Amino acid sequence: MTAGVAETHVSWVFFVGDHAYKLKKPVRTAFLDFSTVEARRLDCEREVELNRRLAPDVYEGVATVTGPDGRVCDHLVVMRRMPDDRRLAALAVAGEPGGRLRRCLFDVARRLAEFHAGAARSAEIDAAGSQAAIAARWLANTAELQPFGDAVVDAAMVDEVDGLAARYVAGRGPLFEQRIAAGRVVDGHGDLLADDVFCLDDGPRILDCLEFDDGLRWGDGLADAAFLAMDLERLGRPDLATVFLAAYKGASGDSWPTSLADHHVAYRAQVRSKVACLRAEQGEDTAGQARTLLAIARDHLRRSAVRIVLVGGLPGTGKSTVAAGLGHHLGWPVLRSDVVRKELAGMPGQPAEPAYRQGLYDAASTERTYRELVARAAALTSSGRSVVLDASWTDEAHRELARAMAAGTATDVFELRCVAPASVAAGRIERRHRCTDDPSDATPAIARAMSNDAEPWPRAAVVDTSGSLDEALSDALAVVVAPPAR
Repeated sequence: MTAGVAETHVSWVFFVGDHAYKLKKPVRTAFLDFSTVEARRLDCEREVELNRRLAPDVYEGVATVTGPDGRVCDHLVVMRRMPDDRRLAALAVAGEPGGRLRRCLFDVARRLAEFHAGAARSAEIDAAGSQAAIAARWLANTAELQPFGDAVVDAAMVDEVDGLAARYVAGRGPLFEQRIAAGRVVDGHGDLLADDVFCLDDGPRILDCLEFDDGLRWGDGLADAAFLAMDLERLGRPDLATVFLAAYKGASGDSWPTSLADHHVAYRAQVRSKVACLRAEQGEDTAGQARTLLAIARDHLRRSAVRIVLVGGLPGTGKSTVAAGLGHHLGWPVLRSDVVRKELAGMPGQPAEPAYRQGLYDAASTERTYRELVARAAALTSSGRSVVLDASWTDEAHRELARAMAAGTATDVFELRCVAPASVAAGRIERRHRCTDDPSDATPAIARAMSNDAEPWPRAAVVDTSGSLDEALSDALAVVVAPPAR
C-alpha cells in the first residue's frame, strides 16, 4: 500500500503501510476545541471508544508522539487501514457493476439498524430529539453559516433554508414527541458519510463517528440514516439514497412520514455545507461543495413542507374524483366529509334521507362534520403528513376553520374549487346513485339549492372537470406543487 495524507477541517490522516494515523489539528471553532495537547488526547481516546461500537477491529488505540527530549508532543488515533477501492463513495461514483453496491447498502442499513436497536438511550438523549432542541440546532448552524453569506454561499439561500426549517419544526411538536415515545432517539453515529463506509467481503465497516460533542451525536436514528442518504445524493446518486432509506426502514421496522426524512436530509446537508465553508476558510477548494450542499438542504426542505388541500365544489362537479386522484398521485390520505358525517352519526356506509339542511344534513350536523374533518387533518399535519380534504367547502366559516388549523400547525394551504356545467354535474349525480357504495346522498335538486346558498370563494383556484380526469388532475397538481399564497 502506498503512503499518503488526507485532510479534513479538524484533522490530518497519514496512511503508512496497512495502518492509518489520525492527528487532530490544534484548532478551536464554535463547536470544538482542540487547542491543547490534553484536549486532543482526550478526544483521541473518545474517538477510539465510540468507533469501536461499529468497527471494533479497525480502531486499535491511541499512540503518543514524543520529541527527541522525550516530552509528549501530541497523540494519534491508530487504525487498521481500509482499502480505498472499497469505499462506498468510490463505488457509488464509479457505478460499481453488478449487485455488490446494492448488497453493501442493504448490509449497511442492517448494521445501522442493529446498532440503533442496541444504542444508549436516556432522558437526556431523548431531550436532544425534542422540538426545542431541533430548532436550536438549526438556529446554531444558520448562525455559523451567515458569516459566509455571499462570500462562499448564497446569503438568500441561507435565509430561505432557515425559514423553511423553522416553519417545519414549529408545527411538528407531536411528531417529535411520537419519535421520542417510540424509542427512536438514540446515541448514534452523527457523521455518517459515504467516504467512511467500506464494503468488505465480510461485511461493512462504518468509521469516523462524531466524537467531540455527545449532544451532536444524539438524535433520531432516522437522522443517522438520512446523513448517508444526503451524502449519496451529493455524490450524484439520489437513486442509491432512496434504496438505502428503504432498506433502513425495513431493517429497523421503523415508519415515518416522508416529510421527516426530507427534514433530516436537509439538516445534514446544512451541517455539511457549514463544514465545507469552514474548510474553504482554511484555504481548501470546497466553496462549490458548500453551495451544492446548501441547495440540497433547500430542495429537501421545500419537499418537506406539510400541506392541506381543500378540494371543494358542488355535487357532481368531480371534487371527490379530483381529491382521490390527488391523494393517489401524491401518496397523501384523503378525508371525505361524506364519510366523516356518517361515521359521526353511527351509520358508516349507509344511505341517508337526501334532505337539504335537514336531518343528517342540518346545520348542527354539518358543523360537527367540518370540525371533525379539520381535527383529523390537524392530527395528520402535526405528525408531518400532508392531507387532502374532500368537502363542498361552500361556507367561508368552514374554510376559515381549516386555515386557522393550518396556521396553528405551520401547514401550507391550497384551495381548489371544482366546476362543471350543471347538465354534466346532474348526469354524474344520477350515475352515482346507481352505485350503492358511494357515501354521497346529494341529488340534482340539492345541488341547485347549494348553488344558490354557496358563499364566494375568491381564494380558490378553479379546476374545470368537464373534460377528462387526467386534464383536471393535471390542473389541480399544477396548483398544489406551486408555492402557497400566504
